[in-house]
Amino acid sequence: MRTRVLNWGARPAEIEAHLPGDDLLPDADGVATRAISIEASPHHIYPWLVQMGPTPRGGAYTYDWIENLFGLNMHSADHILDDFQHPRIGDKVGVGPNSMVVEIADPGHCFATRSADGNWVWAFTIVPDGTGARLISRNRFRLPRPADRIGMVIMEPGSLVMERKMLRGIKERAEQLAEQDRPGR
Repeated sequence: MRTRVLNWGARPAEIEAHLPGDDLLPDADGVATRAISIEASPHHIYPWLVQMGPTPRGGAYTYDWIENLFGLNMHSADHILDDFQHPRIGDKVGVGPNSMVVEIADPGHCFATRSADGNWVWAFTIVPDGTGARLISRNRFRLPRPADRIGMVIMEPGSLVMERKMLRGIKERAEQLAEQDRPGR
């Protein structure tokens, strides 16, 4: 059951693949690979990834009310926010001492961040697939203390609920953007 929670939507080859961002935390204690098929091109998907984060960024396309119970100030955007479309390596996403830092910004292919303490890498890889693309989300994490390991097992089902909603939210937004760009519209 735990394997299904950690790898929702991912194909066996995606789970086993060496993806961009994996080298940012090679000695991870845990890895979650989740994925979704999107009927849109990579350039319709990438803009939603790079603008993610707390206000004034684009939110996380998940259950904002849950995010905000934890004081994260998330408000999921339904449009492209031009101010966040050109991330640079080293840009901070989030607030506080353990903000995420942009490590890879490869338009249409990969966007990866790493926590300031180095214990978490979150990378998104976009792979063309037929007429659309696969969006693969990979979380790699280090759990240096026993309390961290126990806490992670407890958090895993909740992370699945939130990440599944996020992936579906990106899918919906990217497919709408692609539809707007179709000839004859």
